[in-house]
Amino acid sequence: MLTENGIFVGGGGVDHTVPQQVLLKQANRHGLIAGATGTGKTVTLQVLAEGFSAAGVPVFLSDVKGDLAGLAMPGDPAGKLHGAFEKRAATIGFDLAYQAFPVTFWDMFGDLGHPVRTTVSEMGPLLLARLMNLTEAQEGVLNIAFRLADEEGLPLLDLKDLQAMLVFVGQNAAEIGLRYGNVAAATIGAIQRQLLVLENQGGAQLFGEPALDLADMMAPAPDGRGRINILAAERLMASPRLYATFLLWLLSELFEELPEVGDPDRPRFVFFFDEAHLLFDDAPKALIDKVEQVARLIRSKGVGVYFVTQNPADVPDDVLGQLGNRVQHALRAFTARDQKDLSRAAQNYRPNPAFDTQTAIKEVGTGEAVTSFLEAKGIPGMVERTLIRPPLSRLGTLTPEERQRIVSGSVLGVKYGATIDRDSAFERLAARASAAAEAAAAQTAATEAREFRAARRYGSEDDRPSRAPKRAASKSDSIAVAFGKSFARQLGTKSGQALVRGVLGSLFKSR
Repeated sequence: MLTENGIFVGGGGVDHTVPQQVLLKQANRHGLIAGATGTGKTVTLQVLAEGFSAAGVPVFLSDVKGDLAGLAMPGDPAGKLHGAFEKRAATIGFDLAYQAFPVTFWDMFGDLGHPVRTTVSEMGPLLLARLMNLTEAQEGVLNIAFRLADEEGLPLLDLKDLQAMLVFVGQNAAEIGLRYGNVAAATIGAIQRQLLVLENQGGAQLFGEPALDLADMMAPAPDGRGRINILAAERLMASPRLYATFLLWLLSELFEELPEVGDPDRPRFVFFFDEAHLLFDDAPKALIDKVEQVARLIRSKGVGVYFVTQNPADVPDDVLGQLGNRVQHALRAFTARDQKDLSRAAQNYRPNPAFDTQTAIKEVGTGEAVTSFLEAKGIPGMVERTLIRPPLSRLGTLTPEERQRIVSGSVLGVKYGATIDRDSAFERLAARASAAAEAAAAQTAATEAREFRAARRYGSEDDRPSRAPKRAASKSDSIAVAFGKSFARQLGTKSGQALVRGVLGSLFKSR
């Protein structure tokens, strides 16, 4: 599985005996795994994950079909594919010694692995706007909400914090508009509706604490091998924008948190972005530029990013040009557009005089690929037809009992199992509203007490002289009566508290 300097991927050349490898020193120069459905991309991903783990490099990958969970179990010598794997291993000179790998399961919904969470603040307005498909004007208001949360000391941890903050912005729109630009009620309403859609998709479970600690993904296994972190994504794929935005957030967190390491002998972390087309479909140019920037700079932090997709055309040219290690499984070319994509894919390889690259990409069978890996000085290797080595772990999924046993045996269950609800924007705005309502009620009670004492002093209403004190009609008094009385009656209900937070937010401009 490991060569002297890298990860053995398979055998190339006419007789498939020429080793094809990803050099560990060049593995942070990113990569591409592409090919039509059923051509072997998943096996290639599994093979690379095994190789990086054996080299002590932690890996993150998403399991969109459920069949990568088999990395946690050794391959089956009695399995139906064992004979074919044995034959392939003999052809390429590979020792087929089945083994399991150290796997940690994660699941945004907490059903098939440890819950994986982040906070609204960590996600940031740019990715949240992408997640909710906001317009430019709506994204601007979201940025205002984040700015005010920082200024007011209101932590945004979960979605209810963001919802409370939007209500605060809406009720203080006049003053905020003077400082940051117009905040329209219709814009606030549109963002709130998108938040509701996000909640219905299960997005609320992504936000909260304890937030994911990258150190837990990067910690080596007890035997020194790299940990393989697998995100259960079958259910998550029903919300493709949520899936893509979460992976992009994780990639950006690696970029922001890890220090520069220059040009390491091996990567510190390898990130596989499966179904990569979901990241770029209908993405605004600003987001694509951000991805390009992250891909260009993150390799100096020792992180390798490998995009997995059906067609190289799914990846923008500026990003594609940075992917030095490439595995291209078969592409089908039935239409004129398919032919164009095939030709474009072939042009991205250093030619081999032994065969035509475009023809080879059409002809390679299942388990075979056209490959090109970076050589010692970062030069693209000559393209080869490569027979991909068999995986050493199980090819396929786990039983529910096997998965549960692995999840239960992980020490991370204690850390991530229970949700923590800290004092944050929602609670602090609620406390402000409650204090304002109490002050309004107290002011009303004091006013009524003064009126009662005055009535007793002057006798009945009929005997009261014309100079009898009348109820003050000051602006502050009218605010107290108008807000305090009605809201005091509603404070016992959750909806009433939400209403108080929204309207009384305007009374706390100076606090």
